[in-house]
Amino acid sequence: MTQQTQQRAQIPLGTEQAQQPPLRTERDQLLARLAEDKTYDLAIIGGGATGLGLALDAASRGYSVVLIDATDFAKGTSSRSTKLVHGGVRYLAQGNVSLVYEALHERTTLLHNAAHLAQPLAFVLPCYKFWELPFYGIGLLLYDALSGRRSLGRTRFWGAKETLKHVPNLHTVGLKGSVKYWDGQFDDARLALALARTSAQRGALLVNYCSALELTHEKGQITGLLAQDQDTQQTYPIKATCVVNAAGVWVDSLRAKDEAAAGAQSIDMVAPSQGVHVVVDREFLAGEHAIIVPHTSDGRVLFAVPWLGKVIIGTTDTPRHDLSREPDPYAEELEFILRESARYLTRAPTRADIKSIWVGLRPLVKPPKDEHGNTKAISREHTVLISKSKMVTVTGGKWTTYRAMAQDVLKHCVEAKLLPEHQACVTTDLPLVGAQSGRKVDHPMYESPGLQAYGDEADFVAQLPGAERALGGGLTEAMVRFAVRYEYARTVEDVLARRSRLLFLDAKLAHSLADSVGEIIAQELPNKDPGIEAFKTLALHYLNLPD
Repeated sequence: MTQQTQQRAQIPLGTEQAQQPPLRTERDQLLARLAEDKTYDLAIIGGGATGLGLALDAASRGYSVVLIDATDFAKGTSSRSTKLVHGGVRYLAQGNVSLVYEALHERTTLLHNAAHLAQPLAFVLPCYKFWELPFYGIGLLLYDALSGRRSLGRTRFWGAKETLKHVPNLHTVGLKGSVKYWDGQFDDARLALALARTSAQRGALLVNYCSALELTHEKGQITGLLAQDQDTQQTYPIKATCVVNAAGVWVDSLRAKDEAAAGAQSIDMVAPSQGVHVVVDREFLAGEHAIIVPHTSDGRVLFAVPWLGKVIIGTTDTPRHDLSREPDPYAEELEFILRESARYLTRAPTRADIKSIWVGLRPLVKPPKDEHGNTKAISREHTVLISKSKMVTVTGGKWTTYRAMAQDVLKHCVEAKLLPEHQACVTTDLPLVGAQSGRKVDHPMYESPGLQAYGDEADFVAQLPGAERALGGGLTEAMVRFAVRYEYARTVEDVLARRSRLLFLDAKLAHSLADSVGEIIAQELPNKDPGIEAFKTLALHYLNLPD
């Protein structure tokens, strides 16, 4: 453990000051710590929302924590959401009031603890049939009532004229009015980084590009794992009292290894479902409101959300049987998004208007005897399983409830005697990196990206070399250097896909910046291939529309 990390680990909760310099994330130091002969309380496999949330909860309670991810943090599902912090208004129709209530509580918590990365957003539900106004309106009033004092704003009924005043891009023919309600939006990948970095402040060791090569067992009980650095292929034995499998849609691979050690065969618990999003310019959705269509022509939900200067339209819910790191959209999914958009927007996006198209895989949990692959019947809630060897697996759930999921996982670990009972959970009121001064954020998230994404650290970033050199899309040379020095970035993709979100916003622009970003990374990491050509290939993938 470095002296800087030791100092941070000793800081009492809630006492951080914005002027403190951020923790560096130098690879050699991280791997040196990983090589230490010690037994951790908790070893976490998977650096998405679930694993990172768990790392923060555990570290903030005083547990020793190590987390590894085979790729970059939030490389998978956790960077490919619809960017909504929501209470799950859709779940009201299913009668799952308890899930909605929990999500509404967590929504408030997240907006408070990461105000620079999560903000309230007004939604408009347009109604083209007379029955829709009272039908959806009653449901949204209930949604508002469930939020109680956590409400972000009153639900309102608008006539056609008022609706078009706020959302002028809607079709006027047949428009009866709309229901306006409030939810939240966020930057998922940057929130993941904030969780990682806040965990590191609490003493946790987090290492990306480090895979779980093997699980280790003694007398039938899991005792740790063998990790492998993806660059050097060097292996690192990790000993832990408790091992948590938080690998998202990939949890079943680790479960199979765990069961095989006992001479048994596991049954897959995850039924992947993919969600496709397309991104277009803001001219397709003027104003400050998002649109929700709760029931499309084939019964799905469609969102159009202003985000970081663009508009995200999606999503789909299609069963998927492979687990590609970069899944392809199906032609019918793209056609669904474009077709349904045309039903509501006066100027509907075409294939030529798409700036980026991307796909996320949801780790939906199978019911015990699922035979039909129907994702509507599969659980959206998280599931915690403890194997015979005592490996803990957690999967399912959604970004909004990541904190509650982490709390639940630790509860299971303590009850199963895998961890000693420490202090109570403190993450309800634990500001994340970038929000620790409590400074008010005035820049709306639906506007173009910039320094505001760094919150408290914006001034620090602005003082780094290259702060005045704009690369494009709100990205500066200083931001690239900050990403490498303090945000675990190692490749062009890390910077352009997740530290900034340009790959998801405008893949062509991201492609054009690859060389410049790669040169800066090479200056910071002279012995590391920044992956320029690999990223250019990936960027073209985000522009490749299915026929």
